[in-house]
Amino acid sequence: MRKATIRIGRRARGLTAVLAVAMVAAAMFASAAQAVPATFWGVVPQETPSQEEFQRLQRGGVDSVRIPIGWASLQPNRGGPIDWTSVDAIVERAAQTGTEILPFITGAPTWAVPPASVPGTGNAAKAPAHLPVTGSAATAWRLFLEQGVLRYGPAGSFWVTHPALPERAIRTWQIWNEENFKYFVAKPNPAEYGLLVKLSYKAIKGVDPGAKVILGGMFSKPKGGQKKTANRSSPNFFASYFLEQMYKHNPGIKTKFNGVALHPYTPGYTYLSQEIEAFRAVLAQNKDSAKGLWLTELGWSSEPPNPSVNIFAKGIAGQARELKGAFSLLVRNQAKWRLQRVYWFSVDDLAGACNFCDGSGLFGEGFAPKKAWYEYVKFAGGTP
Repeated sequence: MRKATIRIGRRARGLTAVLAVAMVAAAMFASAAQAVPATFWGVVPQETPSQEEFQRLQRGGVDSVRIPIGWASLQPNRGGPIDWTSVDAIVERAAQTGTEILPFITGAPTWAVPPASVPGTGNAAKAPAHLPVTGSAATAWRLFLEQGVLRYGPAGSFWVTHPALPERAIRTWQIWNEENFKYFVAKPNPAEYGLLVKLSYKAIKGVDPGAKVILGGMFSKPKGGQKKTANRSSPNFFASYFLEQMYKHNPGIKTKFNGVALHPYTPGYTYLSQEIEAFRAVLAQNKDSAKGLWLTELGWSSEPPNPSVNIFAKGIAGQARELKGAFSLLVRNQAKWRLQRVYWFSVDDLAGACNFCDGSGLFGEGFAPKKAWYEYVKFAGGTP
């Protein structure tokens, strides 16, 4: 932060006025921060933020950054070493700024699980054919998780080898990502996912009994998703139906995770209530209402509106408007919905990553803040 030079004397009255304006501005941002749980406000970067970018996020009130830990890229060879270099870099930057990391563990190397074509794409896209829940794949998944917790958990090897860093041990682990959506497993299977949750819970808790295990963020309504009354032709599931079937096929699973997660991508924030209510209704039906809800992705694009092509594109002002409306709604209903975290997707724009990723960022080219960033900061209680 740049230091200000203060002159004393005839400029005192002018200085007082300037300081008063600055204090009012700071109060305006701070007053917008609502009473929500600690580490409530998060973001999801598409590319690793630099140290300066982490500092900007931290000043803006960002409590937590959600990152992928991709098994396939970290351990591409059977029995080979796990290359934690990319994860180390982001964990180090987060620790230096006092930011929490929420990792989601996802993907499988081809030596563990064969790839399959994503239905409806020809051979243009591949995903794991199934989840790593049986045989040698299950064993390898368990070992990978254990190594992650041993490295980044309390007194983990990463912290031991970086004694100058303040320890910000990872205590919460998210299992997979959008497990109800064909791009993350070619044939989503709620019964199989329940097995993965149980396997993961045992592995993580075996190393760190105080750790929390959160379900992967489910895409609320992927195109063609299966629901109770229609459309069994698509491999996708609506989130609430997937969660319902996970409970149904895995008796006793409620003791094997600590929270649920949703990615309520909708045409606009006014649709959020119905998506969240439907998801929470499944928890109630399974006598699991005490579980907290994490929104581990939420967002809209700043690309020019074009409803016939992309319902998530809202323009620069529209993106900010959707964020403000969504965050206001979520804060008002935080206790009712037992909301624990809200993560905006994304920090930055990245062309080609998804159908709205090229405009989903709070920051644009050169890390220039968009209008949505200023709205985010008002809720998070930071400074832009």
